[in-house]
Amino acid sequence: MYVELKNITKKFGDYEAAKNISFGIEQGRMAALLGPSGSGKTTILRMLAGLETQDSGDVIIEGKVVNDIPASERGIGFVFQNYALFRYMTVYDNIAFGLKVQKEDKNKIRERVMELISLVGLDGLEKRYPNQLSGGQRQRVAFARAIAPNPQLLLLDEPFAAIDAKVRKELRTWLKETIQKVGITSIFVTHDQDEAVEVADDIIIINQGNLEQIGSPVEIYKRPKTPFVAQFIGTSIVLDDLSGFKGFEEMEPGQKVIVRPEFVEAFKADNEKFKGLMHAVEEGVIEKIEFRGSYLELTLKVNGVSLTTNRSLERRSVAVGEKMCVLLYRVYAFDQSGAETHKNKLLKGIDVEKL
Repeated sequence: MYVELKNITKKFGDYEAAKNISFGIEQGRMAALLGPSGSGKTTILRMLAGLETQDSGDVIIEGKVVNDIPASERGIGFVFQNYALFRYMTVYDNIAFGLKVQKEDKNKIRERVMELISLVGLDGLEKRYPNQLSGGQRQRVAFARAIAPNPQLLLLDEPFAAIDAKVRKELRTWLKETIQKVGITSIFVTHDQDEAVEVADDIIIINQGNLEQIGSPVEIYKRPKTPFVAQFIGTSIVLDDLSGFKGFEEMEPGQKVIVRPEFVEAFKADNEKFKGLMHAVEEGVIEKIEFRGSYLELTLKVNGVSLTTNRSLERRSVAVGEKMCVLLYRVYAFDQSGAETHKNKLLKGIDVEKL
C-alpha cells in the first residue's frame, strides 16, 4: 500500500473522531472518504496531512511512518474547501508559491506554472487575481497550486462544496481526468455519495468515527456490509416487517429490511413483458408521483407499506390512485451484526436485470 493508516484513534474531549481506523490506498488511485457531517472524515484527512496529531496509531506513506514528521515535510498537497488562495497574488504567483518556497530556479518555476495553467484549462488567466475568477476557476487554481511541487500525495477537503451544482458536475469529470493524467495518489473528503461514486476508484465510508466499509463504488453499492452502508448509499426505505410479500415467506416476522427503488418494479396489468411473472405480483396503488427530471419517482402503497420505484418518461403515463402490479425483486435484511441480500424466491432462475 502507498498510503496506510494503522489503528488510528483520535478524541476531542468526549467526542471520538476516529475509533481504531485502519485502511490502505494503492499508488495512483483516488479514494473518497465518504460519510455524513460530523462522522470524523475531515479529522482523518487532517491526520494524514499532519495538521492534526492522532492519539495512537501510525500514518504510513510509501512504507515510512510519518507520525513525527511535520506537515510541511510530508510531501503532501492539500486543497482546502474554501480554496485558501492568496487574495493579493495573481493566478501565476499562487501556483508558483510552493515552488518559490522550495527555492526552485526561476526558469523551472515558469515552465512548471505554465504547464499547470494549461493542464487546468486557465490559459490566458495567469495575471488575474482570485476575485476576478469564478468559483470553478478558483478551485482549479487551488488544485494546480497543490500539485505544483510534485507532492507524493494529494488531499482534498470537500473540494466542490462551495461551487454551484452545474459547475460541480463539470468539475468532478475534470478532476477525475486530470488526476488520471498526473497519476498522483489522492484522497478527498465528501458527504455527497454521487460525487464519491462518480470520481473515486475506492470509497471509504466513515460513520461516527468508525470505518464501516471500504471498496469500489460498485462493490459498496451492490454489497453493503453494514446496516449503515445499506441505508446511507443510494435511496432506500426501511421496513420493520416483510410479512405478506410473496417470495419472502422464509424471512422471520419482524425482520427489518431495506428496499431501494431499483428493487421494485411497477407495471400495468396488460404489460406483456411481465406476463410470465404474475404469480409473484403484489397489488399496489400509486400514492404519489414526483418528477425527477429524467424520470418519475412513484410511491405506491403495497401490503400496507409504502414503496418507491423509478419510472422512465418513455413508458405509458400513470396517475395517482391508479392500481399497478408490483414486483419486489430483492431486499437487504439487516440486524446489528450486518446486512445481507435476500432475493424473491419466486423469481429464482429469472434474470430480472434483463426484463
